[in-house]
Amino acid sequence: MRSIDAEELRATVSMAEAVDAVREALRGHAAGEFEQPTRTALADGGFLVMTARHRPSETVMVKTLSLNPEREPVITGTVVWAESADPRNLVADAISVTTLRTGAIVGVATDALAPRAADRMTLIGAGAQAADQFRAVQAVRPLREFTVVARDPARGEALLDRLGGELDGITTEVRTDIEDAIADTDIVCCSTSAHTPLFRAAALPERVHVNAIGSYRPSMRELPTELLGGARVVVDERAAIYEESGEILHALETGAIRETGLTELGELLGASEPVPENGRTVFKSVGIAVQDWAIAKLLAAKFLAGQE
Repeated sequence: MRSIDAEELRATVSMAEAVDAVREALRGHAAGEFEQPTRTALADGGFLVMTARHRPSETVMVKTLSLNPEREPVITGTVVWAESADPRNLVADAISVTTLRTGAIVGVATDALAPRAADRMTLIGAGAQAADQFRAVQAVRPLREFTVVARDPARGEALLDRLGGELDGITTEVRTDIEDAIADTDIVCCSTSAHTPLFRAAALPERVHVNAIGSYRPSMRELPTELLGGARVVVDERAAIYEESGEILHALETGAIRETGLTELGELLGASEPVPENGRTVFKSVGIAVQDWAIAKLLAAKFLAGQE
């Protein structure tokens, strides 16, 4: 059994590699290559078990998570990789895999949906997921401006300090007022544990791409219903969204959107028609096991291939 800790994983897998791997896995998911049960949630999402089997390669990923917003770190757990033809297993730190793959899918969605010239990003939230949200967007849309919105400005400044040299050449700012921060931007990333919408739809520019990855329970909402009703809405997977996304469920219940109006990201990647460069686009993700499989596959290729 090969065990990989957070430091080793970060030193081995770049965000650009992760974005490419998740993009290819989503295409495979849309093509029916995966067996992926809806994840098991216990204690109202306090414990999660996610599994994915890739049929062509006969490989399996199993992730177990413990989530507690009142605890530091919020997320703990393990990711296990197994292959039918290989008796060796790989075990990786789930926190690093989760933040990396969550960033990566935002990179995939931003690359597919944001204007090609987009270079201004506003990030709402400065928690554990925040740094990889920046890295993922930067990997597909090199940024000129980066604004962090945090209730505690010290947390926003700490995030900028952690990113350090990754911010070279980028104008940065920390704000506390969300609507002021999103009024003139190209890309908004929401990474919070909010239970009510973070802003009014009217506060956004007419052309903007919004990613939302923070809420993962039916009782949680980061996005206003009015935004979803007037935007092109793309999700990671409908089945997962119907189980866990509070903002999507609320928008469906109120009639603001219809199920036929939702597009899965994997489907979009395989579409021949380009996304229009006008209007608002939204990507909502609650996380699916195929993303974790993609990162685990990268690790297996780097740490298991060629070893006795």
